[in-house]
Amino acid sequence: MTWLCDFWRSSIGGKVTMAVTGLLLFGFVVAHLLGNLKLLAGPDSINAYAKMLHDLGPLLWVARIGLLVIFVLHVVTAIRLSSANKAARPVRYSKEATMQATLASRSMVLSGLTVLVFLIYHLLHFTLGVTNPEHFQKKAAGAQGFDVYAMVTASFANPAIALTYVAAQVVLFFHLSHGMQSLAHTLGLHHARYTPMIKKLSFLLALLIAGGNAFLALSVLTGIVKGAA
Repeated sequence: MTWLCDFWRSSIGGKVTMAVTGLLLFGFVVAHLLGNLKLLAGPDSINAYAKMLHDLGPLLWVARIGLLVIFVLHVVTAIRLSSANKAARPVRYSKEATMQATLASRSMVLSGLTVLVFLIYHLLHFTLGVTNPEHFQKKAAGAQGFDVYAMVTASFANPAIALTYVAAQVVLFFHLSHGMQSLAHTLGLHHARYTPMIKKLSFLLALLIAGGNAFLALSVLTGIVKGAA
């Protein structure tokens, strides 16, 4: 394990860690969105999806804990790399473009921490039922105890909860957009011909993911998706 820790502490190891964990997290947010979109298909669809996940048993909690570990490792590595960059360059850059890049890097760490806090809140809200137990109780009120549709619609009917989720998606949008560009740069996809296209693709993918999540919350709040009868 010593060599693995030494590799992680190195500059290259840190960048590889950011790339690998970033890809894993990106895959999760895509899969998570695709599953949550079943809310638009009605109670039967989203409840069947929730039951399928629940039937995974211990594997589901292994996946949840693994996700949290990957997320923490991603954020900790980002903070370490950012701190190392600051220590290596104590004098502020004179070129405006470089100063802007440094500002973007700082915002990535802050947005990553914000998303991590939101992820913990999300787990406390929908997975553990700590923040809003009155909504969580609806989960066990349906057939076979999987009325997730009622729990989600009751939650997002609350403007404070819905707007909190939307605000978190705005932060996620900026983080994903910058993160995918950084990933491409780490993989060596940095060229005058490709960079503009990568920026546009990163913007579009981040918009689809964050916008899709925000739409789900707003669709309940605005009545597009009706609450459980």
